[in-house]
Amino acid sequence: MLKIVVCVSGGGTNLQAIMDALDAGKITDTEILAVISNNAGAGALERARAHGIPDFCISPKSYPDREAFNRAFTDRVKELAPDIVVLAGFLVRIPPQMVQAFSNRIVNIHPSLIPSFCGVGYYGLKVHEKVLERGVKITGATVHFVNEGMDEGPIIAQKPVMIEQDDTPEILQRRVMEQAEWILLPQAIDDIAHGRLEIREGHVYRR
Repeated sequence: MLKIVVCVSGGGTNLQAIMDALDAGKITDTEILAVISNNAGAGALERARAHGIPDFCISPKSYPDREAFNRAFTDRVKELAPDIVVLAGFLVRIPPQMVQAFSNRIVNIHPSLIPSFCGVGYYGLKVHEKVLERGVKITGATVHFVNEGMDEGPIIAQKPVMIEQDDTPEILQRRVMEQAEWILLPQAIDDIAHGRLEIREGHVYRR
């Protein structure tokens, strides 16, 4: 049984996609131990409660400095002892000590085709704003393992999404979620649960 902790900052649509996939049997042999948010008002926490999943808020605002927050956050995740940590729209940089403690066991979903439109400053709606500003014709989403860099870890899977003429950032964001994020992330979790992935020389391969 794969035990996961899901970290979310906002409304929790990707969390909902994971829970729906579990309920529908699209993810099997997997259990969500807890949901953690850095935002006490995050809709994701309400979604977790409605599903009977333990939830925690660990906010940087509650600590004197970032180092104290990093320690508290890492310690809580270690206490929960998940097999993997899933970042489902988590807008906090993962502490180096946590990356080391969970090497190749932290999974992130990013709303672009990495290496395009990723890195510092590229998150949430900002990604889709930049995509439309640049005038590219195809965007998408990427699910990847997390390393010490920003959106630089080994790529698990990607899915393209076509850009349409009248797209706004909000419309595009929704389409990328529906056509890519909500498909890729549950699929990656199920693949990990069933040992279908392996990392060799910094790349992810399917077994």
